[in-house]
Amino acid sequence: MTEVKFLADNGTLCGFIISGHSSVNCDDDDGKLVCSAVSSAAYMAANTITEIIGDKADIEVDEALLFVKVKNPSSASTMVIEGLKLHLTQLSYQYDDRISILSEV
Repeated sequence: MTEVKFLADNGTLCGFIISGHSSVNCDDDDGKLVCSAVSSAAYMAANTITEIIGDKADIEVDEALLFVKVKNPSSASTMVIEGLKLHLTQLSYQYDDRISILSEV
């Protein structure tokens, strides 16, 4: 299962941690779809925050892990994270056995 945890500082979203896999095996097309959707959305959010908006962030990428925490989140980067949260929450309604959303907010 893919687990998504949204990070907050004083009630303001400032990052996220995504870990795990949605795919059970190599023939699991739904799992591959969910993994691809989550990865694509998460990388777009991270790249938008750091490369387009220009906010600094601590980022860690490893096998089945993406950690992003914005150091001093601007309102623009907070909105990007809110958009990611909305997108992945909607995805979790469709694939509740493959993705779990957690939040510190």
